[in-house]
Amino acid sequence: MSSVKHFLDIDRLDTKTLRAILDLAVNLKRDHIQGTSKPLFAGKTLVMIFEKPSTRTRVSFQVGMQQLGGQAVVMGESESQLGRGETVADTARVLSRYADAIMIRTDDPKKLDDLETYATVPVINGLTDSSHPCQIMADVMTFEEHRGPIKGKVVAWSGDGNNVANSWIHAAVRLGFTLRIACPDSLRPAPEILDWAASEGGDITVTDDAAHAVAGADLVNADTWISMGDADADERRRLLEPYRVDQALMDKAGPEALFMHCLPAHRGEEVTDEVLDGPQSVIWDEAENRLHAQKGILAWCLG
Repeated sequence: MSSVKHFLDIDRLDTKTLRAILDLAVNLKRDHIQGTSKPLFAGKTLVMIFEKPSTRTRVSFQVGMQQLGGQAVVMGESESQLGRGETVADTARVLSRYADAIMIRTDDPKKLDDLETYATVPVINGLTDSSHPCQIMADVMTFEEHRGPIKGKVVAWSGDGNNVANSWIHAAVRLGFTLRIACPDSLRPAPEILDWAASEGGDITVTDDAAHAVAGADLVNADTWISMGDADADERRRLLEPYRVDQALMDKAGPEALFMHCLPAHRGEEVTDEVLDGPQSVIWDEAENRLHAQKGILAWCLG
C-alpha cells in the first residue's frame, strides 16, 4: 500500500487525521503572526494545475509555499498538455519526477482520482464539481477561532446543494456537528452522499425551508447561486430566491451565530450587503485562513 499522503476529500480521512491537520494549521498561523515561521518547505515545489479560474486557491497556495520556503509552479488550462490530449496518467507520472506535490482545480473528480492513482507524490484537491475540501478546512478553522470546538454545534447551509455543501456533509460526519441544508428539491445534494452520511451516523437534515434550517444555528453558510459553466442561470435564480441570506434570516439563527461565504459573493443574490458586511460576518478571516489551512494540509502531505 502506498505511503503517499493525499488530501482528496474529507470523507477519505479519519477524525484524528483531520484534527491533526487543523492543529498544524493553527500552529503555522501562530508562527506566521509571531514571526517565528521555519522554512519547512525549503527545496520543495508544488505544481498547481488550474482548469478552472481561481483567486483565493491560487494565491493562498502559492503564498503558503513561499512563506515556508518552498516554491509553486502554476499551470493554466492552456499551459498544460492535459488540454491538448495528454492523459492524466502520463501527466501525473511526469509531474511526479519534477515536483513534491500536485494540486489540481478541475471540473471532473475522475481527473483527481487518476492523479492519485498514477502520481508518486501527494495530490491535493483544490476543487472539483463534487467537492471543495480545502475550503471547509479553512471554514472549520475560522469557526473554532471565534467560537471554540465545532463538535456538537449546528451549521446551516442555505442555497444550492453544491460541491461546497458536499464537503460540509463530509465534515459534519467526521467532526461531529449537526448540518442542516436548505435548498430546492431539484438542487439537493446527490442521494449517494446523503446515504453515505446516514450510514456513517451523520446528523444531516435536508429541507426546502431556509428558516427551519437556520433556526438556532451557530453558523450560517451561503454560496454563489451561479457556478462556472451553469447554463440555466435564470432558472437557478428563480429557484434559489427564497434562500437568500438577509438579516431577517440571520435573526433566526442563534444569538452568537456567525456568517460565512467562501467567495466570490454576488451581493444581493445569495446574500445581502447587510449580512456580508455585518458584525456576524467572518468572511475575511475565512478567506485568510485558506492560506493557513492549506499550509497545514501541505505540511501533513509533505511530512
